[in-house]
Amino acid sequence: RYYSGEKKAPVLTVFIGGNHEASNHLQELPYGGGGAPNIYYLGYAGVVRFRGVRIGGISGIFKSHDYRKGHFECPPYNQQTIRSAYHVRNIEVFKLKQLKRPIDIFMSHDWPRSIYHYGNKKQLLKMKSFFRQEVESNTLGSPAASELLQHLKPTYWFSAHLHVKFAAFMQHETNSKEELPKATKFLALDKCLPHRDFLQIIEVEHDPSAGDSLEYDAEWIAVLKATNSLVNVTQSTWNMPEKNGLHAKWDYSATEEAIKEVLEELNHDLKIPCNFTPTAACYDPSKPQKNMEPVHTINPQTTEFCAQFGLTDINGRIQQAKEEGSARAEYEEEEEEEEMDSTGSAEEPSEYNTDNSGLSSINPDEIMLDEEGGDEDLSTCSVDPSPDHPPDFSTSFSDIRIMPDSMAVSSDDAMDSNNEDLEKSGLSKQGEEKSSTERPLKRIGGDENGNSGIKKIKRRNQAIYAAEDEDKTD
Repeated sequence: RYYSGEKKAPVLTVFIGGNHEASNHLQELPYGGGGAPNIYYLGYAGVVRFRGVRIGGISGIFKSHDYRKGHFECPPYNQQTIRSAYHVRNIEVFKLKQLKRPIDIFMSHDWPRSIYHYGNKKQLLKMKSFFRQEVESNTLGSPAASELLQHLKPTYWFSAHLHVKFAAFMQHETNSKEELPKATKFLALDKCLPHRDFLQIIEVEHDPSAGDSLEYDAEWIAVLKATNSLVNVTQSTWNMPEKNGLHAKWDYSATEEAIKEVLEELNHDLKIPCNFTPTAACYDPSKPQKNMEPVHTINPQTTEFCAQFGLTDINGRIQQAKEEGSARAEYEEEEEEEEMDSTGSAEEPSEYNTDNSGLSSINPDEIMLDEEGGDEDLSTCSVDPSPDHPPDFSTSFSDIRIMPDSMAVSSDDAMDSNNEDLEKSGLSKQGEEKSSTERPLKRIGGDENGNSGIKKIKRRNQAIYAAEDEDKTD
């Protein structure tokens, strides 16, 4: 977004969003697009291909209270929408569940619920003891991701969020005797700090004769076109169509004919254009700028993508709803003034600043720590590679296990389950230092003489950050 045009990533990178991203930028690309040259964002959910490898992903983290809402958030955010902007929505899960063709690699930020039963759970709880209650009650992780894992059965599934390396091997049950059994290799890595398992190279079977360009996935494009009428930009909760007698249509999967039409539209050229366009001024340290409130931006990449495939520009729809809302509010205000003229004087304006964006008054050197709590490092010790914590992916899986029916997650679970923050499980043992309703935490630094020294971050629940090597470099 702030790219100056001088460099590009040396290795093609495909990524999803979590809960510590530049939400205002990623929201410009709801269907995916270039976050920077040679760095591709999959969008709220997406599927692409590279050298024959089919890569899918879903952005954000699961929160039950926002799961059934539309994508209504946009800058400037308030204290609620700055968080709900990265919460997973049921429409993205519904779209991904329309896929029928095999997925090679799938990515989610938070872990699929129940995946911890298929790896070295004893070692996991040794490193993260405060996971125990949620693991034993099978409430750790995302039920929506678990639902996708059951449906997609990808060869590989990669996640993050919990800041610990964990590998698992899950063999899926077959629905019929004719169906070949499928298995998923799951891998989550630690955060990027010294002496931590944060990097691993995996060799994936691919087509060596294929080009080195990222490509659209024809089935996914066909699903986007089929589900376009379901786009919702309101805060109203709603359920996805299902076969329950209430919906005339519930199957939005892509037919072979629809996939063929997509291929014909593209003249069988699926190459994703390298059309990254900066939508904000490039940062120049020699010309410091005042902290400005983010604005709602329509990204030309999204405009081009929607025009090409006949899709609704979600941000355009949000902008339209805002304008209609403003016009309606203005009309109601005029009517209210007319009533006041006939009955008395209108209420005097407040002397207080009514801006509730929560961003306009923040010190540029301040870091807001997310109250979601899931992506802060909760570990009390660093984990060095050891025989009990092997870095080799091929030897990091447990024996093959089949998921018990009791661990299967239904769509009702995904909508109604109360997925508590990870820190809450740790607070019962560690104690809570700061209330989540207090003001954003600020950097602390400097001595009594005013020397700044090394900047540190004052964090919630200091007791669980006691290790010497923890987050001093954040």
